[in-house]
Amino acid sequence: MRIAIRSTVLLTVIFILLAVAGCDSRSGRDANEVVLYSVLPTKIRGLDPGDIGDVYSSLIAAQSFECLYQYHYLKRPYELIPQLAEGMPDVSDDGLVYTIKLKKGVYFSNDVCFENGKTRELTAEDFVFAWKRIADIKYLSKNWWIFDNKIVGLDEFREYTKTCKKAEDVDYSRYVEGLQTPDDYTLIIKLKKTWPQITYLLAHLPTAPIAKEAVDYYGEDIVSHPVGTGPYILKKWHRGSCIELVRNPNFRGELYPSEGEPDDLEQGFLADAAVQLPMVGRISFMLIEEDQPRWLQFLRGKLDASGIPKDNFNQAIDASKSLTPEMKQHNIHLKTFRDPSTFWLGFNMEDPILGKNKPLREAISYALDRQKYIELFWNGRDEAAYGFIPPLMKAYNPQISKIGKSYNPSKAVQLISEAEKIYGGKLPTLILSTGGTDTLSRQMGQFWQRCFKDVGLDVEIRYMDWPTFQDKVKTKSTQMFGLGWIADYPDAENFLQLFYSKNVSPGTNNFNYSNPDFDRIYEQVAVMPDCPQRTEFYRKAEQIVIEDCPAAFINHRVAYVLHHDWVANYKPHVFQYGLSKYRRIDTAKRAAYKGR
Repeated sequence: MRIAIRSTVLLTVIFILLAVAGCDSRSGRDANEVVLYSVLPTKIRGLDPGDIGDVYSSLIAAQSFECLYQYHYLKRPYELIPQLAEGMPDVSDDGLVYTIKLKKGVYFSNDVCFENGKTRELTAEDFVFAWKRIADIKYLSKNWWIFDNKIVGLDEFREYTKTCKKAEDVDYSRYVEGLQTPDDYTLIIKLKKTWPQITYLLAHLPTAPIAKEAVDYYGEDIVSHPVGTGPYILKKWHRGSCIELVRNPNFRGELYPSEGEPDDLEQGFLADAAVQLPMVGRISFMLIEEDQPRWLQFLRGKLDASGIPKDNFNQAIDASKSLTPEMKQHNIHLKTFRDPSTFWLGFNMEDPILGKNKPLREAISYALDRQKYIELFWNGRDEAAYGFIPPLMKAYNPQISKIGKSYNPSKAVQLISEAEKIYGGKLPTLILSTGGTDTLSRQMGQFWQRCFKDVGLDVEIRYMDWPTFQDKVKTKSTQMFGLGWIADYPDAENFLQLFYSKNVSPGTNNFNYSNPDFDRIYEQVAVMPDCPQRTEFYRKAEQIVIEDCPAAFINHRVAYVLHHDWVANYKPHVFQYGLSKYRRIDTAKRAAYKGR
């Protein structure tokens, strides 16, 4: 999932208690209702899972939409378990046919799109419709990479949609051999070739089922009207200020896990075993772009959990990377963990200046003082990135720092001379776009400008809100861009697909990068089971990308999260979507807190 380069927190653990006009109206609310107040650092683009490819939209949409599978909340290593499926897939001996039984009695949320404004039961056809929709070229989904060349007949369906003059001309009843529904509760998937990652993708938000009635009724405005099967439904959305979700009365019910890791019982993570989910009745997401208001609310006890802003790190964390006495005095807890993420400055390889000038791209990469950046903006907590596979992944190359590009301003100056010869004169002002307008984004922009200026490059920073930035990247309208990716599933293949030539924008390959050697490796590993040879192929593919330099890799995030002792069931989980259903707030403890 895409994430802004300046993201500072794991958003699923931030629970703000702020009264925002329009979203926090107390009228008509049960006084005993437990409300989870959360925060977004930026506007979101929309809540249509078929076209969602970023973290912020996913955090909201995952409260309303579900997939066939999900990750066990407590077990590590991460384990897939059924969500909408009745069990794990029945797989044919040749690995090409997956038969999945659906749970019965699962209903969409009530909505005017259905007959009499009520609901209907989920069927296997809702998955077929959702996946055909992603294949539909008229839809322009950024998630076609998931199904591209995977399912028998689906690529042919995509080609057929190209012949339709208008979007409404596409016939979704058209037969696709690889997607069969012998009855309402059985989905059969026939693959063109083995696909070891398929179950991971069936737990990925874009593969969630969609009701055709909702798409037909709302049209393009479906982005503002999520109709799913999950524990929460959208109540209000005031763009630019807040989003409110409430408990879905049609939710079939789910129980908190009754088993986990050996020490989960001692740590209190099994205190709610077998309790009905969700445990809070309402979630309010407030848009708050700046770090300091969040931090002040946390210290006052108005915020249940928080990341740590760079300017307040020493207030919270001591030299040994432990909590300060002040934090311990207020019964504040610390969780730290590696995040499966990589951040970069990306180059649009179709740009006439950058795309044809490798020395210029390399000069930009050598000009970046990664360690200083991590020290200034992340208090030394993050890890420098020299490739795109994060350290949390098994395929991570421990020798990558010797292969990738480190800070070397003198080498950058030499390369700029070569770049000017290729360009035919002095290089023009370059444009770096970033998806943030807050103070931190601007400080980062100024830091990069100084790095570039030190080696003789003139770079203009263009700040824009997150939805606008996403649209610019999707339409190949940027020259350079600051962006990152958090793993959608625990396999490095998820990062390789970012550089596959068939995934160029509006797909996930925002670099618009193409290399036949890389593509051959990617296509080979995509059908291989997990094995040492596959890991070596991953590393070889990463070296090809490093050599071609479609991006300047910067950092891998290490999360530092604080929470008050009234937040129950917070266990770090790197696949962070749809976790609000597990949260429990001890309202008595929260009410008794006396903050700073």
